[in-house]
Amino acid sequence: MSKKQKDNSNETISINGEDHKLADLSSEQLAMINHIQDLDRKIGTSQFNLEQLQFGKEAFMNRLNQTLYTQE
Repeated sequence: MSKKQKDNSNETISINGEDHKLADLSSEQLAMINHIQDLDRKIGTSQFNLEQLQFGKEAFMNRLNQTLYTQE
């Protein structure tokens, strides 16, 4: 059983508005691109988590205020 290998020779990436063939980049450049992409994912995840934390804090503050200023 043979596996088909994907031909990446024409695959490009846009850097600063300029397209570059992945096949033409050095291993160091490819590693930096991988780090940048990973950092972008981590930044996105961190922003998502921060939004959840801020919303949660606001919800707890609202509930605290309800218990302090309303008579049950």
